[in-house]
Amino acid sequence: MNKAAPVPPDSPAPAEPRDRPPERRLIAPLWHTAVLVAFLLALAGYGVYLQNAASSKTQLVEHRGSALPFYLSLIAAQWAMLRFVTAAGLKRTGTRLRDLLGERWASWRDVVRDAAIALAVWAAWTAATTAVERSMGSDSARGIASLLPRDPVEVAVWIVLSLTAGFCEEAIFRGYLQKQFEAMTGSAALAILGQALVFGIAHGYQGIRNVVAITVYGALFGLVAWWRKSLKPGMILHAWTDIFGGIFARAG
Repeated sequence: MNKAAPVPPDSPAPAEPRDRPPERRLIAPLWHTAVLVAFLLALAGYGVYLQNAASSKTQLVEHRGSALPFYLSLIAAQWAMLRFVTAAGLKRTGTRLRDLLGERWASWRDVVRDAAIALAVWAAWTAATTAVERSMGSDSARGIASLLPRDPVEVAVWIVLSLTAGFCEEAIFRGYLQKQFEAMTGSAALAILGQALVFGIAHGYQGIRNVVAITVYGALFGLVAWWRKSLKPGMILHAWTDIFGGIFARAG
């Protein structure tokens, strides 16, 4: 019987395949993503209905009493949606919320850096949108000025609402959806575009032109998250934009 020739001890190991595709691991079950997107689209549909059914020609909601119950309900809804993402989605694949947030701040320099990035993006975006508004004129969609804060207590709760939206919405859209879409498509560009579209459409209550602007804004947030490999600059940017829009812009 012929025996196989022994392999010299210094022979190289068999070559590994060079074109092995990278791992594309979903961070949550597909059904979970479908339920979340369907819920967001349902909210968008309700927003469009409110735009069409509003009795006022200028305001989406005729609000005369305290806005605190409305603010508190939005805060609770934001945290409930994030809880659905983490407990019903991420937990099933062993993904942690901190995995979505990106690199941790190691020092105050990291905080200053991300805050500077957020403010630079905000300044550029504000200048661009101001130029567009001047060239296109005012939007005909009904606004939400009647829901903005009017006294110190409402201002304080509005700030809490803005911080909540900055954290929760960035974790959901630029964290969960963007990473999930990238795992599904294998493309960072498609993931950024996909989450931006869902983000914009979910704000359907603000009118078509604002939906387009918010979609572009969502893509910009997604690019920052992809570039920095962190949600923290976007969270700062998101929270500050809401605070400024609710307090300082109205005061101006």
